[in-house]
Parts: sequence; structure tokens; C-alpha cells
Amino acid sequence: MPTDRIPIKEWNKDERPREKLMQSGPGALSDAELLAILLGSGCQEMTAVDVARHLLRRYDDDLQLLGRCSLQEMTRQKGIGPARAATVTAALELGRRRAQAVPAPNRNVTSSRDIYHLFQPILADLVHEEFWVVLLSRTHRIITHCRISQGGLSSTIADVRIILKHAVDRLASGIVLCHNHPSGNLMPSREDISLTAQVKSGAKLVDIVLLDHLIVASTGYYSFADHGMI
Repeated sequence: MPTDRIPIKEWNKDERPREKLMQSGPGALSDAELLAILLGSGCQEMTAVDVARHLLRRYDDDLQLLGRCSLQEMTRQKGIGPARAATVTAALELGRRRAQAVPAPNRNVTSSRDIYHLFQPILADLVHEEFWVVLLSRTHRIITHCRISQGGLSSTIADVRIILKHAVDRLASGIVLCHNHPSGNLMPSREDISLTAQVKSGAKLVDIVLLDHLIVASTGYYSFADHGMI
């Protein structure tokens, strides 16, 4: 096996990350090896794989945490300058966008987990709050999902009238609310509970059913419906 002091170009071919990927596919590589390919090279004391390992350790080997770090934070790792940090950040963002690009329309919602899978790549890594609504047909097929508001680190304002206008304009029969808690705390606040009640009451007046309200964080999600809060 390669050691910390041997340059990657002197490793056995089947151990070099780039050659390993071409031979066996990306699934055969560790997170550090994939990051090393993005970094391209290491520094005087470390190979690219070593730099990648040190970077991952700073974030407890958690890609979710790494995805939330800023360019400035990433450059604190020795061997990573602004250009390399930009490359890694761009790759992580592409991963997020790929997950978001899965077409939502025509997908049926059968449980809160379906909604979580839709929003986890959109909301889990954000450092600010966003509020979204999912519009559903009578058979719980997703018509579309749209962002209602974007706020700060601990709150965002969602207007009940705007939520219901989206639902009425698209002839939705049901809606699901979703927002994130960047703090990681999944418990609903008093404001979350109050807003849910207002939307439920307003939706009922126009023959629309509020089916659920999800709070998403990097640690998981909280479903109002699953907890008997709807």
C-alpha cells in the first residue's frame, strides 16, 4: 500500500485514484480518493489523498458537513488554495443539483419520507431557512413544488395568502409544507405550529387539504402528520 511519503505517481497503478476510477468505476473509490482526483495534486508534505483525508477529518468524515463549509473555511486546510476549494465546492454543488434534478411532477406521495427525499438535497445543507410548498392532485400526484420564501439563519416568513394562491392557481387538491432548520433542531417552534394551523384553516375554505408539514435538517426530518400535529 502507498505511504504518506510516496508521491501518487509512484504508487502502483491499481492504487492511484484516477487509474482506479477508470478501471473499476467511481464506486470503488473512497471519499478521500474521489476528493483527491478533484484536488489534482497534494503539497510538499502530503499527497492529494492525504490532503483529502485531512480535510474530511476536519468535518468528521461527514460529506453533509463538508458540503456546508464555505470556500474560506476549506482553504484553512493545508494544501487547498482558493482554486482547489472552488473545484471541490463546484463538485459538491453539482451533486446537490443532480439530486434536485430528479423530476418531481407525476411522482406520487405515499408517506412523509417521499417528501423528505424530495427536499433533503434541496434544504439539508443550507445555512439559511427556506420555506417551500408541494402541490398535489386528488390522487396525491405531485403537480409541482415551489419556494415561498427565503430567510436568515433562524427564521423565514411565509405568507399564507401566497401559499394558497399557488395552490389555487395550479388547481391543487392537497398541499404539503416544508422548511428547514439550519441549526439541526427538528422540533417545531411555536411559529411553525401557528403557521401550520393558519394554512390548514385557510386551505379548508377553498377545499384544499393540508396533508403534512415537514421540518428538514441535516440530521433527518420531523413530520407534523406522523406526530399527529395536523
